[in-house]
Amino acid sequence: MIVSTGSRNRGASVSAAALDAALGDIDWTIPPSGSVLSRFRAPSGELAVVSLGDPTQPRVVLVPGATGSKEDFALMLPILARAGYFVQSFDLAGQYQSHLAGEGSTYTYQLFIDDLVAFLEAGGPAHLLGYSFAGTIAQLVAVRRPELLLSLTLLSTPPGSGNVFARMRWLGPIAPVASARHGAGLMIWGIVTNKNRVPPRRLQFVRSRFALTSRRSVDEIVGLMMASPDLRDRLRRLPLPKLVAAGSRDLWPPSAHERFARDIGAEFRIYPTGHSPSETTPHQLSADLLDLFADARR
Repeated sequence: MIVSTGSRNRGASVSAAALDAALGDIDWTIPPSGSVLSRFRAPSGELAVVSLGDPTQPRVVLVPGATGSKEDFALMLPILARAGYFVQSFDLAGQYQSHLAGEGSTYTYQLFIDDLVAFLEAGGPAHLLGYSFAGTIAQLVAVRRPELLLSLTLLSTPPGSGNVFARMRWLGPIAPVASARHGAGLMIWGIVTNKNRVPPRRLQFVRSRFALTSRRSVDEIVGLMMASPDLRDRLRRLPLPKLVAAGSRDLWPPSAHERFARDIGAEFRIYPTGHSPSETTPHQLSADLLDLFADARR
């Protein structure tokens, strides 16, 4: 079933939307209360991890994308942990506090797949969410190792294959001629000049991450996004509950996300925000995740 609105329960949806509307500009450098910071020895190197909740409860793994970090889910971790889940996130190799992972290697799809598979194997099957570029990695892991997943959520994930920048709202016209490094430079420029229009403390935090994040990793990830695999048929055949979620002002049009959800047999949710629902509509997104997790139990 494809649903193009928010949570299935209207009352819960209204409540979640009200909570999101009341969010202020938080200090993103402060981990959620009760969370544990650790390091995970992955094939590419040590990854920075945050965990919250009871490890004996069902597991949720939230994976941030390029130029992002585990802090992108800081508002969601407590919501999901209170609902009875053990929630974890980690910085991808080359990104923020995992910036040394992958150093000396090429940042390939296989490198990111191996890291995510190792992380899932170490803690057991999980409800997996991949955000933006990490959504492509999550898809690749899902079709190769479906036994490691309880459900699959693709958040603001490029809804297509090949050069996904060609279908972006603002980069599309120059995507065919832009190099990976040029595309990465444009991405970073858009972030540091606040084209996302984020609040002051959020902007300060996302700018500060670039002091650690490997520029080469960003360049090479953008190169990977210029050759994204087409996994729609294989994803459609997976007997897993699946969700595609995005903001109405995402980098890619909502119609593209909805079409992608239909192609892979996933439910679809859209929120009144941009590329980062985990930061701006965390209560609405978490409510829909909890619905998905309930489907997985059934």
